[in-house]
Amino acid sequence: MRYISTRGEAPELSFEDALLAGLARDGGLYVPKSWPPIAPEAIAAFAGKPFAEVAVALLEPFVGGAIPRAELMGLARDAYARFGHPAVTPLVQIDRSLWVLELFHGPTLAFKDVAMQLLARLMDRVLAARGARVTIVAATSGDTGGAAIEAFRGSARVDAVVLFPHGRISDVQRRMMTTAPEPNVHAVAVEGTFDDCQALVKAMFNDLPFRDRLNLAAVNSINWGRIIAQLTYYFVAGAALGSPYRPMCFAVPTGNFGDVFAGYSAKAMGLPAERLVVATNENDILYRAWTTGMYTLADVVATTSPSMDIQISSNFERFLFEAAGRDAAFVRARMNGLRQSRSMGLGEAMVPYRAGFIAERVDQAAVADCIRRVKAESGYLLDPHSACAVVAARKTLTSQTQHIPHIALATAHPAKFPDAMEAITGERPTLPPRLAGLMTDPERIAVLPNDLAAVQRFVEGEAARRRGAAA
Repeated sequence: MRYISTRGEAPELSFEDALLAGLARDGGLYVPKSWPPIAPEAIAAFAGKPFAEVAVALLEPFVGGAIPRAELMGLARDAYARFGHPAVTPLVQIDRSLWVLELFHGPTLAFKDVAMQLLARLMDRVLAARGARVTIVAATSGDTGGAAIEAFRGSARVDAVVLFPHGRISDVQRRMMTTAPEPNVHAVAVEGTFDDCQALVKAMFNDLPFRDRLNLAAVNSINWGRIIAQLTYYFVAGAALGSPYRPMCFAVPTGNFGDVFAGYSAKAMGLPAERLVVATNENDILYRAWTTGMYTLADVVATTSPSMDIQISSNFERFLFEAAGRDAAFVRARMNGLRQSRSMGLGEAMVPYRAGFIAERVDQAAVADCIRRVKAESGYLLDPHSACAVVAARKTLTSQTQHIPHIALATAHPAKFPDAMEAITGERPTLPPRLAGLMTDPERIAVLPNDLAAVQRFVEGEAARRRGAAA
């Protein structure tokens, strides 16, 4: 399997090189040169299989023989052994045609763990084989950072620096980044928004001398390894509810578009995902793109679902590439227009996808009402991000679609957002016992301005100290 850039001006890469590169050198994102098909009988056979086995079956076509199957299986089993539920991503039915897919049983209580735990092991394996080391820089709206620091803490071959928007994430989310004592991981609070953090990361990757000097790598969902690791739970949930002989509808709380693009990827490979519902909060650029055909940036609004408080959805570029028939020139022109005018028209590219994708906007009042209603009716407690998905799923449930299982992705544990949950329900959810010390452990944190030079000095300084200590 070879990997190509959405902008068409970077060299094709192998799986291992794409894994370490993250962002392509032309500013684009890597995608597979073709989608490997998964046969219907193979999808049916996933039902009841251990999560790690399904993950390896889906990974193998993308890895292309770079890592032997037995070794892949060992990495996957080790990654998912740290999850707090034997099914890894269990389904819970909360209504006649509505299920919640729980993706928060990993070490940091968020769906990012499903991919990050495996990605860290894959990267460590490739780096060890090459005798190399990398510096990871990542931006987070709350959950990616904690998952990355947890996955890479203590690694001998990786230094990790995570940027997050100062004062715009929950205390639990922040502490999952700042309480790790290992010297190879660093949490940086940037005085700006998540979009500012994401722009800083992209600027560092586009500064090619800096990128090469530090051997930069990415673990945001711009890294293709993140997307393929997220395919698994779509297939696992689908098989559990009757795929491939029964269509499904997935509702996905969406900020950076990576999770829902993983759903699109699963569909491209053969999963009968009849509809993918893009659930947004008030930061509704994707909803507006679907309804108006214009992708136009606006100011970020703080909400009770902070991981979705995003306007620049990086993975939308991968979808645009697919929607445009893999026309890299089209993508380049649109992305250049977005950079220059903060807006781009999607033209006819979206037309074939309006039926398979539905976008819904869910405001904070609807989220709060959903959390209270579901708790009263079933005793089940949703976090605000997961509630966005449930509201969006219910909007698509009609008399014509009642026969189709609707699966809302529950992307975070409610205890990650205790202040918001208390304001909505009057009760403060508690962290699992294994995280009892999180709120009292000492923090290590750097606060930096939204300035590329300042951030680059910090990243380079920490990398130099680590490499000096290793020597």
